[in-house]
Amino acid sequence: MNIQTTDILSKKILTEVKGYLDVGFTHSLNPYSGCAFSCKYCYVRQMPIQQFRDMPWGEWLEIKTNAAVIYDKEMTRLRSKGKPVHIFMSSATDPYQPAERKARITRGILEAMLENPPDMLQIQTRSPLVTRDLDLLLQLRERCELLVSMTIETDREDVKRVFAPYAPGIRLRINALTELHEQGITTQAAISPVLPFTPAFPELLQSAADHIWIDTLTIGDGAGGRRSRQLEMPELFREHEFQDWYAGDIHERVRRYFGKYFPADRVRVSKEEAFLKS
Repeated sequence: MNIQTTDILSKKILTEVKGYLDVGFTHSLNPYSGCAFSCKYCYVRQMPIQQFRDMPWGEWLEIKTNAAVIYDKEMTRLRSKGKPVHIFMSSATDPYQPAERKARITRGILEAMLENPPDMLQIQTRSPLVTRDLDLLLQLRERCELLVSMTIETDREDVKRVFAPYAPGIRLRINALTELHEQGITTQAAISPVLPFTPAFPELLQSAADHIWIDTLTIGDGAGGRRSRQLEMPELFREHEFQDWYAGDIHERVRRYFGKYFPADRVRVSKEEAFLKS
């Protein structure tokens, strides 16, 4: 896929959260606008950031070259007001998409965080590239509560190819999360959204994840499933005979199943509460 990239100067990098992120987070942080992984189910496709674009989602990317500098200024201002800062990175992009290899925007932000750390940081990604920054993560965990959450929505590569053909392979993601876990970083596997998986899925994650986070296309698109319907996800599930996995109670069924392999307090469903202290 050809991607048009543009360097921009961002006026703001920390955005106060609302809606589905209001579960212990105070701010979201997006080092980029746009996302090369271009997952078909991504709710951002139905948000203004994409709706007012003349290019399809996944074919454009804005690189916020001044993100680290802006972060430092905004953090200093928030600290001067005595406000807690619990960051979700990222809500509308992937901080470790392919452009990060050279742009190193996310790495620059982590370096700034070492000097001016938040109280809590959750890194949300689906990219094994996160392990590149293990040196910074090990330092940062001494300065704030840190959780690295890897989106692993299925253990079936054939299913991934239907819904997220440009995303990294499942085994690569599990291996990356395992590496972080073995180094003492608190890790989470985000089954987000729930896609068809094999009975062995929980066992594959036992050595990689401290926590399991369950989300669905109905409760996790920020609009009660409306955005997912607009993206024709029910039709895509039916086309591939996955319709049983679109059931309204799928999150509870998955919770119960993973509860056989993980302690109950380590398996949670979206819109409940963050794992890290708030």
